[in-house]
Amino acid sequence: MKELTCDIFIAGAGAAGMSAALSACAAGADVLLAEQDAQPGGILNRCIHHGFGLGYFGEDLTGREYAARFRARLAGSAVRLRTGTTVLSISEDRTALLSSADGLTLVRFRACILAAGSIERNLSSVPVAGTRPAGVLTAGCLQGMLNCGGHADIGERIVILGSGNVGQIMARQLAQSGKTILAMIEQNDHPGGLARNHRECIEAYHIPLRLHSTVTEIHGTERISAVTVKDLRSGETELMECDTMITALGLLPDRSLVSHLRKDGSFPDWLRLCGNCDLIYDIVDSLTVRAEQTGAEAWESA
Repeated sequence: MKELTCDIFIAGAGAAGMSAALSACAAGADVLLAEQDAQPGGILNRCIHHGFGLGYFGEDLTGREYAARFRARLAGSAVRLRTGTTVLSISEDRTALLSSADGLTLVRFRACILAAGSIERNLSSVPVAGTRPAGVLTAGCLQGMLNCGGHADIGERIVILGSGNVGQIMARQLAQSGKTILAMIEQNDHPGGLARNHRECIEAYHIPLRLHSTVTEIHGTERISAVTVKDLRSGETELMECDTMITALGLLPDRSLVSHLRKDGSFPDWLRLCGNCDLIYDIVDSLTVRAEQTGAEAWESA
């Protein structure tokens, strides 16, 4: 097994990981940045819509364009980037075990930054009865299928459960491609996500929004054929025929790599959380600024 050493090891090369790595490197740290995908960028690589960079660059960029700018900065820096690399573990003795096509590598570090991003809430987080047929997927999964995988045949009559930012953005993209959005169903008395997305996605494309409502049952065997929609105020239900349901139930910080390191409510002083695995950001520009601060702070205390 190979061994490497560095001042700061960073797990995850999305917007947060790239920003923290560049900041720490600029401050003088020897930084090793690991990313499981073939190129850095994280979920930004799925985002073909605009709305990124207004605060940080003063320009309206797509997510891909925003990521490309940071990839260019990485290429011109001394950050050691390892793509196609999975972080298997981060241990109390300040080591990380990596797996890649080259085999296993043990990394010894002085400080570590976790920038693992977030995971989507799925149907297991809500009480929905029925089977789990084809045609039920998360908004993030749909985004990857359409924008990275080239899969366009995802159904024609679509129900969206939840109204998070990604769900609203994908509702707009589906409407633009000619799909029928039967309803966006939200249990609260107001839609989730940014007001900008509500205005530019839901209102602009006249997508029906059902507030105070939820899906209580999925119908279908091989593929979803309908859902039961319940009005949470009146208790009335409606059978809504559809061939696809997208869940947009929000995001949760992904701290699975370091959860075992938390003792008495806190992590060791050599470990810092960065980006969406610390807290969920609505705007990537704000995440970037905070990640840069985290990178510099990690080196100062290493």
